[in-house]
Amino acid sequence: QVQLVESGGGLVQAGGSLRLSCAASGTIFSINAMGWYRQAPGKERELVARMTIDGSTNYADSVKGRFTISINNAKNTVYLQMNSLKPEDTAVYSCTFTVRVSVTSWPYDYWGQGTQVTVSS
Repeated sequence: QVQLVESGGGLVQAGGSLRLSCAASGTIFSINAMGWYRQAPGKERELVARMTIDGSTNYADSVKGRFTISINNAKNTVYLQMNSLKPEDTAVYSCTFTVRVSVTSWPYDYWGQGTQVTVSS
């Protein structure tokens, strides 16, 4: 089993910054990718940022130039630095790791519990 623990959410004024962290622990043979999704009330969950283990990244158009995803391989941790936050960034942010737990297992997506980010105008 793999457990993901998120931290760093909170309330911030528009224009401010927050940094989210998500650490994975448990039985991890390899990590294929890590990412962040968000879901605002009444909306579908959407990809915010994703990074594969070879360093390739992709971002939602709405956050390009403002958000940066990064990883610490030694700590199995993924970060999301969010700058110039806007009220429309308000959502529950969840991290995900695509993990193989053994040499014979298929990659599987594990999810964090979610952390609330609220941006006031």
